[in-house]
Amino acid sequence: MFENIRLSDLPERAVRVLRAPSSTRPAIWLLEEEGAGAVVKDFSVNQAWYRHTAGRFLVWREQKALRRLAGVPGVPRLLGVVDGVAIVMERLPGRTLENLEQERRLEPGFFDRLREVVLQCHAKGVAHCDLKRAANILFGDDGRPYIIDWGASISASEFRFCGLKRIFERFEEDDLLAVIKVKLRHCPEQVSADEKARLHWRSAPERLIRRLRDRLREILQRVA
Repeated sequence: MFENIRLSDLPERAVRVLRAPSSTRPAIWLLEEEGAGAVVKDFSVNQAWYRHTAGRFLVWREQKALRRLAGVPGVPRLLGVVDGVAIVMERLPGRTLENLEQERRLEPGFFDRLREVVLQCHAKGVAHCDLKRAANILFGDDGRPYIIDWGASISASEFRFCGLKRIFERFEEDDLLAVIKVKLRHCPEQVSADEKARLHWRSAPERLIRRLRDRLREILQRVA
């Protein structure tokens, strides 16, 4: 259905521009065909130097993550990559939590399901690394949670050498802590004392790992 997409056709083929490009951010197009929707994250509109460096790198990272996560409920399906500079993904109908924070309260069960999605992603060897941003979590039209924007994600295979596994585990823990933080904003009365304690406790080795992690995350988010 969304095969044979040509980048030059996107301005006419898209039904809407979800986000206009900037100097360091891709255009995001919405396509609709036969009742189905797709989202295209398109770096081809960026300057050549950025398109062929950060753009290709981020497309490669996101498609790598989505391939690993194929079949996980709550993660968009990868539909294809175009010319190495654009990625096509299933459109997930819903609204980001960023847009909902001032409008409605979410039931505690939503966050239980979100945590389960995160754990399934970790079981596939992928950590998202940017779940603190409410814009990366969708409240689906079906009431279920969905996680988008995997450009800053990391995989366990990238941390398998030289004792780096603990750093990856720290990223996994941060994903789970992010779920608690989002829950704290939406239904604070449902956050347990144990969950609150997890947000604040740090051992000395963990503080060192967090500093290393924060530096790596800063680099990834700068180009994502």
